[in-house]
Amino acid sequence: MSGLLAARVLSESFDKVTVFDRDTLPEGAAQRRGVPQGEHSHGLLARGRQVLEELYPGFGADLAARGALPVDLQNDCVWVYGERAVPRVPSGLAGMCMSRPLIEAYVRERTTALANVTVLDGHEATRLLFDGRRVTGVTIRAVGGAPHDVPADLVVDATGRGNRGPTWLAALGFERPAEERIDPLTTYVSRDYRRVPGDADFTAFVCGARTTRPYGGVGIAADGDRWMVTLFGVGMVPPTDPDSYAGFAARLPDPRLYELLREAEPLGPPMKLRLPPSVRRRYERMTRLPERLVAIGDAICSFNPAYGQGMTVAAAEAAELRAALAAGLDGLPARFYARAAKVVDTPWDIAVGADLGFPEVVGVRTGKTRFLNGYVARVQTASERSAAVAGRFLRVANLVAPPQALFAPPILARVLWHSRGGTAPAHTAAPVPAPVA
Repeated sequence: MSGLLAARVLSESFDKVTVFDRDTLPEGAAQRRGVPQGEHSHGLLARGRQVLEELYPGFGADLAARGALPVDLQNDCVWVYGERAVPRVPSGLAGMCMSRPLIEAYVRERTTALANVTVLDGHEATRLLFDGRRVTGVTIRAVGGAPHDVPADLVVDATGRGNRGPTWLAALGFERPAEERIDPLTTYVSRDYRRVPGDADFTAFVCGARTTRPYGGVGIAADGDRWMVTLFGVGMVPPTDPDSYAGFAARLPDPRLYELLREAEPLGPPMKLRLPPSVRRRYERMTRLPERLVAIGDAICSFNPAYGQGMTVAAAEAAELRAALAAGLDGLPARFYARAAKVVDTPWDIAVGADLGFPEVVGVRTGKTRFLNGYVARVQTASERSAAVAGRFLRVANLVAPPQALFAPPILARVLWHSRGGTAPAHTAAPVPAPVA
């Protein structure tokens, strides 16, 4: 996704853009090897939809025609942060429920339709070409073929979680970027069910984990007339046997997901995925960078997928790459990384702060982390009683409002009022918008 979005932006500034992908890409919306999480629930936050509508006009209408479901993220979704769901009222936060293969296939189709963009699958980048000051291209190897050099005016590293950028930089004599790494100790177990009209009064269900209940569940109406369901545990593994899977959902504080699964027809066996560590590479802090090379998406920062932030951050970074290119190619890496860091800051704080709310997760708990976790706990408690607080929290979680919006006087007053009576329960942030699976 980050490579395709970068290609879309670069098509405005370059005569020719080539995307090399080591996977054999499928025809249409199908699972592929390079996205092992593609069969599990995904999230595209409201900010991500805004950017994609800008980059691909008609995005929402086109995907709805292909089976995606438009939603109001507060009115059409059940959000359970603690022990009960937040009020469901119209919010104006526009989301869509769909599978990862559907959105990826659409973005690939629209990007490759551009006259100056080519996507070559079955091709892998193996090293950078460098003239001592700037990157001048890459060495590419096709499956079963010999390596060959490809010159370029700009190289974008979109190699994802299996990122090779730091190794490539070291081979050129540069330092590797500093890394921050958090293992969320989270395991997904997902299963698809047949969706029939009237089987639920919601389009998505999201119940987050908390320190006193280290498990949760997500159910999303998706293309193909199905429910994409993910049960997850922090430091524990939900059942993978078909007979016990639905029963695990009965442990959630809100019964609606269990009631749905109890009657729905399974479409396949449960699938397990151990979530990888979250990694942030601090390119913006490097004092020496090669010119004409930038990293994007998971190559900069790979998030805990439970919070649904990855595709949205990749889209926002693509928009920042477009803005950074407006000043030309000279000094582009430093300029872009400074802008990308501001995109990453909020979702990283949300995800890492929530993960560190679990004592078994290893990491440095700063005063800032403890303060934010304590305040978010109160916000989530207040969200159960106040539609206004719930809506504001969703806007921040969807990256369309800054975190400071949670401290606006009317919201702060409601938070303090509704969470009064002692210390708020030790909630952690719910898996942030998964309505776009």
